[in-house]
Amino acid sequence: MGVIERVRRRAERENLSRASQARAILKQEMIKLLQVDTRAFIKRTSRPYIILVIGVNGAGKPTLIAKLANRYKNEVGQSVLLAAGDTFRAAAVEQLETWATRVGVPLIKQGPGADPGAVAFDAVEAAHARDTDVVIIDTAGRLQSKYNLMQELQKIRNVVRRRVEWAPHEVLLVIDATTGQNGLIQAKAFMEAAEVTHLALTKLDGTAKGGIAFAMVQEIKRPIKYIGTGEKVDDLAIFDAEAFVDALFEQEVPV
Repeated sequence: MGVIERVRRRAERENLSRASQARAILKQEMIKLLQVDTRAFIKRTSRPYIILVIGVNGAGKPTLIAKLANRYKNEVGQSVLLAAGDTFRAAAVEQLETWATRVGVPLIKQGPGADPGAVAFDAVEAAHARDTDVVIIDTAGRLQSKYNLMQELQKIRNVVRRRVEWAPHEVLLVIDATTGQNGLIQAKAFMEAAEVTHLALTKLDGTAKGGIAFAMVQEIKRPIKYIGTGEKVDDLAIFDAEAFVDALFEQEVPV
């Protein structure tokens, strides 16, 4: 049952007559839709905490990874190491290296075309040697072959799981909020290829794309953990369903 239908039924059941009452119910139902029970997607953790970041090219993975690294380093106070696992696209390694330098965290990389599993292995070994708290692994975003993507992600998972118990602890699917319906199609493909635990929505700044959040949660059945609100390294927010819906109503953003 959709949100509008639930609002209509509640309005009838509660015999509401004012638009303000229906508006309040609409907000409640929208918040409820976004509040996915996260307990099923929280894995047991061990150290280092390993985050696998996935998503199509252009979704903003390197920038999101930099923001995550900055948050763990400067807000949480933990040591961070990045792994350039997108070896398919040479520019991805260079971009991540630039961000790593800017944030002030080490980066593990290999040459173009290297085995992503080997990069992940090197990163985990380096994290153990340096007593690092958090490892964030970038991955390739190509979707030309779902089978190859699935094999690649599975290999990375197996590599880190053999070295770190319960890893990866978080599989973060990055979605560009401006892509609309195409973003849903991409998300479904990655859901089939990886054990996604959480979503991150990028490029929500200055857009009227708030509705993508509802579509994603409804279709993908995974909680949104982060939203990117700009290009600066600290433009990352922990997702708050109530605050998000309040902002949509205040700005009168169509959903």
